[in-house]
Amino acid sequence: MRVRVPLHGRNVAGWVIEIGEPSAGLAVNKIRSVIKVLGLGTTTEIIELAHWATLRWSGRIRSFVSASAPSTLIAKVPSPRYLSRGINYSSPVADEVINQSGGLVLTSPLANPTSIVSALASAGPLIVVIPTQHRAKLLAASLKVNGFSVASWPQDWASAMGGVDIVVGTRSVVWAPVAKFSTIVVIDEHDDLLQEERSPTWHARDVAIERCHRVQATCCLITPFPSQAARKWARNRVFEMKASDPQRSWPKIEILDRNKDEGWSTSLISSELISELRDSSRRVVCVHNTKGRARLIACAKCRTILRCEKCDAAVNQRDEETLECPRCSMTRPVVCQACGSSSCALLKPGVSRLREELQAAANRTVAEVTSATTEVNQRVNVFVGTEAVLHRVQSADTVVFLDIDAELLAPRYRTSELVGTLVVHAARLVGASKKTPRILLQTHTPENPLLIGLATGNLDAYNASEKTRRELLKFPPFGSLAEVSGVGTKTFLESMSDSALVQTMIKDSTHGLIRAENWQMLSDALSSAKRTAKSRISIHVDPPRI
Repeated sequence: MRVRVPLHGRNVAGWVIEIGEPSAGLAVNKIRSVIKVLGLGTTTEIIELAHWATLRWSGRIRSFVSASAPSTLIAKVPSPRYLSRGINYSSPVADEVINQSGGLVLTSPLANPTSIVSALASAGPLIVVIPTQHRAKLLAASLKVNGFSVASWPQDWASAMGGVDIVVGTRSVVWAPVAKFSTIVVIDEHDDLLQEERSPTWHARDVAIERCHRVQATCCLITPFPSQAARKWARNRVFEMKASDPQRSWPKIEILDRNKDEGWSTSLISSELISELRDSSRRVVCVHNTKGRARLIACAKCRTILRCEKCDAAVNQRDEETLECPRCSMTRPVVCQACGSSSCALLKPGVSRLREELQAAANRTVAEVTSATTEVNQRVNVFVGTEAVLHRVQSADTVVFLDIDAELLAPRYRTSELVGTLVVHAARLVGASKKTPRILLQTHTPENPLLIGLATGNLDAYNASEKTRRELLKFPPFGSLAEVSGVGTKTFLESMSDSALVQTMIKDSTHGLIRAENWQMLSDALSSAKRTAKSRISIHVDPPRI
């Protein structure tokens, strides 16, 4: 229950999660009364799951209880609305998942999940987790058409708790205190949106797996590009759902080997891209995750790398007249510190500079799209931008990753999965194309197992090599990592230096890493480490971008 209680002269809101005995030595007449019962809260099942999550992700129970609580005060819930249907939906893949008590379903990026969700819902109530609100609304609408009672989370919190056939929502729906459920379906389990970025960094996929295990329910993960964590959990319970319509399968993915394109070796604009740009009948989207005009700049006269005068970091070029430090945000004019020249060479161009080059090559208008873009002119047929362009543009015939190596060779343990996620977004963007949809990957490493797997449609070699690498280096899911930051980090990590359970790496006084063989060992080490009196430490367990 949600209640209001007295605390240090103030009236504060909170949750009653357990009724216990008074603390030893505390007189019963000292216990204060609850001021008011505000409304319904969560369930005992969720509280027990939250206690597990506090150990798994080294967080506070409040974070998890908050995810399951209603945004408004709820005094009572409506009666259950489980509908009796004359027609049961069926799917061979759904039958396999039910018979195996869960599993991993491989599908194409363009496949509609309504059919398999409807088939699973015919066997009992469902909780469906999907990355975005927009897709959750579309899925809920299609399921209602199929005759199911549907609650959208968190708006229909009361209906979900009262009892419906299907509860649909984004990552927090995995904490929904529903009356009963037989299956939790996680759609696009590979998507980073299913993981909380703030501490505690819980992942909806892992919570769904644990919740189903506790109540003996079925967990079904659906994805076109499965993560290593999903494969490790599923083991041999991997099922493929083939698209009935060939146009709903993966679009054509091509590798453009930049090593062979000698005429454009110093530019991101290849001859193949120019041919695509000059075909006025095609809508082209170019992706390059570097904002501004340039990320790395050298003096055109003396070739000195331009750096910040204050912190010595390499500066970015925000516009034609301004250099900006990404570390300390200091700005200055475009002038070389060594020779005073104002001319510069862009070693790593950004989307602002690329827009000018693409417009000259295409001989038509090119629009720039970044996370800061508020409105996109959908009448333009050529776009260039950061990852945001994959979400802001409505449709395309061709998506070109101008420098996929920048993502593929980034110093992150999950870099290949992040690249796979980008390609899935691109596949959905070109999926509605009436022409031949294409995804072009410009690279200097065409022999990369992931790129070959995406181009051929066979990811077995990539999965084997990625699994071997992570097992060797003890990266998740074959180990556990934690990023520690804030005041007191150095002392906190030094207190673990003698522990045989974990390995620590101190980057500086406020940043460090911890690695362990599994999350249980990591949790034990974190709970036993010493914190200074004035420390303010933030812990991110298995963060997505490290």
